[in-house]
Amino acid sequence: MGDARAYIGSFTSAGGHGVTVARLDADSGALTPLAATDAVPDPSYLALAPDRGVLYAVSETEDGAAAALSVRDDVPELIAPPVPVRGSGPTHLALADGRLLTANYGSGSVSCLPLGADSAPAGPVHVLRHEGTGPDPDRQEGPHAHQVLPAPAGGFVLTVDLGTDTVGVRTLADGALRVHRDVPMRPGSGPRHLAFHPDGHTVYVLNELAPTLTVCAWDPVAGQLTPRAEIPVLDGDPSGDAYPSEVVVAPDGRFVWTATRGQDVISVLAADPDAADGSGLRLTATVDCGGHWPRDLALHPSGRFLYAANERSGDVTWFTVDPETGLPRRGGSVPVPAASCVVFG
Repeated sequence: MGDARAYIGSFTSAGGHGVTVARLDADSGALTPLAATDAVPDPSYLALAPDRGVLYAVSETEDGAAAALSVRDDVPELIAPPVPVRGSGPTHLALADGRLLTANYGSGSVSCLPLGADSAPAGPVHVLRHEGTGPDPDRQEGPHAHQVLPAPAGGFVLTVDLGTDTVGVRTLADGALRVHRDVPMRPGSGPRHLAFHPDGHTVYVLNELAPTLTVCAWDPVAGQLTPRAEIPVLDGDPSGDAYPSEVVVAPDGRFVWTATRGQDVISVLAADPDAADGSGLRLTATVDCGGHWPRDLALHPSGRFLYAANERSGDVTWFTVDPETGLPRRGGSVPVPAASCVVFG
């Protein structure tokens, strides 16, 4: 891992520092903050360019924007002013085919932005608006796009909409996203984020309004997503708030981890060894997330370390993953006010 870095997003409107750069220790997974910038308001989600020299951030504000920062040095520097995404409350972003995509929760839309010669987002911006509602009148009165993620084999982009209980399959061509199909999830489940099994044929959809994980088959050629089973990520019927936030998958596909706010736990799910495609999962353990309100859960690419960005307690806690059981063992934490996400450089 050498001179590894982690980048932490946080809500400036809640006292966060914006984008924090931290050194990542190769042996323990420990984080040591080095520098921070508040040049982007509320950079709640981040994505790193393939060459690791540019970091992209949403600005989760009512107006909604996206920005690029140079991270070739330890102090992040804004490459150009943030660009409006023509959507409100962007919560997620990803790179696909040389474009920057954002999921806009407030407006229920997904934006596609070209990148300039300086790698910063530019215009014109193409916006694909979602339509529909769900049975929860408080949370599903309209569409709420929460994630946009390119399929690992290419060809398609998946969008997750909490407000309409759907996962959208999109194509990207000529700088615009087009509807390929919309796949309904269980009404009222409130899908928030998804992750792919490393074989590329299974997708795990994490539901925020019901603490469950929907296991889906994925056909990467036809762009067909088929729900197969819905699995609880908590034991029994939890008392109090229970809002799952993120799902990550081990590089070898043996384990899946989820974070749940309110219950403040990380759940460990083991894959059925007789189901090589990852279609069978069982809940094996839950452990304390090390703080309050884990908005994000991030697995280091090595699979050795797991990180919880605990928004309301203002810290990032790291865990060492037991390679045999998948059980996270707490290593330590670092203060990060209003922490919202972690990505690795």
